[in-house]
Amino acid sequence: MTDMVIQTKGLYKLYKKRAAVEDLNLEIARGDIYGFLGPNGAGKTTTIRMLLGLIQPTRGSIHLFGKDLKKEKMDILRRTGSLVEYPSYYGHLTAIENLETIRRITGGPKARIAEVLDIVSLTKEAKRPVKGYSLGMKQRLGIAAALLNHPELLILDEPTNGLDPSGIQEIRELIKQMPRQFGITVLVSSHLLSEVELMADKVGIIREGRLVYQDTITNLTAAASSGFRLSVSEPEAALMHALELGCSGVLNRGMMELGAMSDAKVALLVKRLVEHQHAVYRVEEKRRSLEDIFMQIVGEGNRI
Repeated sequence: MTDMVIQTKGLYKLYKKRAAVEDLNLEIARGDIYGFLGPNGAGKTTTIRMLLGLIQPTRGSIHLFGKDLKKEKMDILRRTGSLVEYPSYYGHLTAIENLETIRRITGGPKARIAEVLDIVSLTKEAKRPVKGYSLGMKQRLGIAAALLNHPELLILDEPTNGLDPSGIQEIRELIKQMPRQFGITVLVSSHLLSEVELMADKVGIIREGRLVYQDTITNLTAAASSGFRLSVSEPEAALMHALELGCSGVLNRGMMELGAMSDAKVALLVKRLVEHQHAVYRVEEKRRSLEDIFMQIVGEGNRI
């Protein structure tokens, strides 16, 4: 069994000679929550539609669960649940009745309806007409529909779009439990880094159809660090100890200004200073916000 649930190579989609998606190489491992980030119009929904077989790529390959989407589409889709853009329902029907219409098409036991309503915390509202639901409740019902066939992969396109803060938190917490409780791999697209960083393990950032960053949230966070500032006793002697450890830095107004370092190296430096009788008054990390980095990437097309 492959550990790579989604893998695309050289994926292109051209519309009238304009590339909506260009040379896209996604890698999403089993159990990941993968945040697919980019501004509106960057190519996120086009990519998702290609992953679901709704549109054909101009060229390139798509493999889900290690299988070629072109050759084994039906088998792949039976293992995949999705919510693309806003879900549509019969407003006069209840949640149970709406899910029953889907279940009759996709198959599966009736008992599954109660299970998915419980997963998305809609059991108490299950017999109300959907037209009276809030937008957040409708999104949760959409996720329930996507879970009906016990998917191994869940693809969600902007699931928090248009929701109020409480609705966003509900969807975020729901997504976070998918790998942990149900073993489901999740691809979730968004244009908001602040939302994705609270739930994703790995992030891919797309700009004008091209993937300009793909790595863990941890490494993206590390890239936000631009150095450290230390307030210590005898700063000139303390700086010499820092330089001996291979740190780069200078003194500025009696404080040590050091370059970016790993947590382990910061701990080692503090230990060295204390061992040499320096008082360490304060250690401050100088950081750019993740939003600043995101805007730099999508605004200027830089890779980090």
